[in-house]
Amino acid sequence: MTFRKKNRKFSRNEKSETFSRQRCVHYKNFCFHKPTHYSHAVVAALLTRKRVCRLRLLMACFESNKGSLEEDSYEGAAFEELSGCALIMLEKERESLLSPSESPGTFISSTSSSFPAAAPLQGYDVEFDPPLESKYECPICLMALRNAVQTPCGHRFCKNCIEKSIRDTGQRCPVDNEMLSEDQLFPDNFAKREILSLTVRCPNSGCVEKMELRHLEIHLGQCLFATAPCPQCLQSVRKSHLEEHTTVECQRRPMSCPDCVASFVYEERELHEQQCPFANVKCQYCEMDLIRDQMESHCDTDCPKAPIACNFSTFGCKERMQRHNLAQHMQEFTQMHMRYMAEFLRDLSINGTTPKSLWALGSSASPEDQGAAASASASSGPRGSVSCSSNCAPSQPSEEMQRIREMDGRLVKQDHQLRELIIFKETQAGQLAELRRRVSMLEDTVKELEAQQCRGIFIWRLKGFSVHLQNQEACLPVVEHSPGFYTGCPGYKLCLRLHLQTPNAPRCSNYISLFVHTMQGAFDGQLTWPFQGTIRLAILDQGPEGQHHMEVMETKPDLQAFQKPTIQRNPKGFGYVTFMHLHQLNQRAFVKDDTLLIRCEVTPRFDNMPHREGPTVQPRGHEASVSRD
Repeated sequence: MTFRKKNRKFSRNEKSETFSRQRCVHYKNFCFHKPTHYSHAVVAALLTRKRVCRLRLLMACFESNKGSLEEDSYEGAAFEELSGCALIMLEKERESLLSPSESPGTFISSTSSSFPAAAPLQGYDVEFDPPLESKYECPICLMALRNAVQTPCGHRFCKNCIEKSIRDTGQRCPVDNEMLSEDQLFPDNFAKREILSLTVRCPNSGCVEKMELRHLEIHLGQCLFATAPCPQCLQSVRKSHLEEHTTVECQRRPMSCPDCVASFVYEERELHEQQCPFANVKCQYCEMDLIRDQMESHCDTDCPKAPIACNFSTFGCKERMQRHNLAQHMQEFTQMHMRYMAEFLRDLSINGTTPKSLWALGSSASPEDQGAAASASASSGPRGSVSCSSNCAPSQPSEEMQRIREMDGRLVKQDHQLRELIIFKETQAGQLAELRRRVSMLEDTVKELEAQQCRGIFIWRLKGFSVHLQNQEACLPVVEHSPGFYTGCPGYKLCLRLHLQTPNAPRCSNYISLFVHTMQGAFDGQLTWPFQGTIRLAILDQGPEGQHHMEVMETKPDLQAFQKPTIQRNPKGFGYVTFMHLHQLNQRAFVKDDTLLIRCEVTPRFDNMPHREGPTVQPRGHEASVSRD
């Protein structure tokens, strides 16, 4: 697209450069026609960050056109003055950014003390599409005219911009320096209507909507990409995601500990988990689950695997062992402990003083330690007083030997007590094993009784089915057996076997295979063999429609699968290799709460009962097949 001017064609780029040059010269004249009157208004309009960016663009434009401007001496001088003023304004802006306590009005207050605390609205600072024409730009704020007014000299300004300029810098037009008062301003409704009809882009990041300027405010109130600061972390978040952010994603969202009910923010969660006194932790020795506050006392007194020193460590025993091995150590090294004790007392009788290590036991020592220490201190008490009263007092070997015999008697008594405790522990272990065996038998009996109550109708709840599907997709074998159930009382004992065929299985890949096995039961001697009857298998639809996938089959007496089992479960089964395709599970609610329900209804037929008329196999789907496994 080209533009024609004075019989010459201009490209779009040349036209844009011409407009930029004209606007720069216009801005130069505005700033420096009478700088003593108008420089402050310009500086006030350019102190914000966006104005500084535009000023830098303006300077770059002057740099690119410096050669053309220097052809005229007046314009060259104006360029130098403008560059100097621009540098001064940039320096002032940098200082205001470095000192946040100062407002943009600080620089202006040196010449004008009437600068308001809240600046009035300037032009529309939005992105126009196509770009805004220069005739709709305010010469003061360099943005689209807001509430456009016109002067008698024909210039357009934002209403707030020109009124502020007149109040601050005098009653003159900022463009041509003509006399101008507020009474002479009149609204330019034509320009206002034209500007409000221009197309603008939504300023929100990610939004590609375009609308007329008059509809921008309505759109911003409804825009899905509008952002708002999070009240907790102050991060800018889309309003549509603000609730989810504050409750799920925000790193500063409030939380409460489920153990101690303490309140903290999410980013401090790991720190609190490491310090929470009521958090569940595992003992590093026995791996028992405990509360953190109990851990110290557990390791000091109760933990059976915590390493401890021998009770006679004060007397010279250097062995360390786990707490549950202490009794065995005391039993095996009784004579060695007596020897340590005798050597200790001999040294005590020679030196005449009690070692500090004996007094250091205190209340933290074990009862055996305290007893041994008390005996030793008792034996050293009279000796110590005698040595304090007289350094030359004769020794009393008979008393020392008597004390040694007393301590030997205590050691023997403790040895007997340890032996009794070991015997008692072994007895309790045997009783515990017997109790466990009886509980296991009772559980088996309860299961057997429950199986007898089925009366031929059994529902198998296969829980954790998603794990089986994951193993099947990984080509791992998935074979599950159900608990046994009876067809009656008396009746045959049966069980189900489910097999998920792997994706690479020949002819039956990704199918559910379902088989029936006979088992040894309590009534096998009262029944006729082989087993005969009708078996109905179904995978239940757990939805409201209840459209179950069912198959019916008749037993075949000549097969090994229905003979009397010789082991707990007959290895041969009878059923469907392709009972149901795995893709059909997603068509209805066959799996609910990660549980698959399989129903088996068995109607046995004895020799003295009339055979039921009808086909041996009921009609069924084309993909299934009855087979013997």
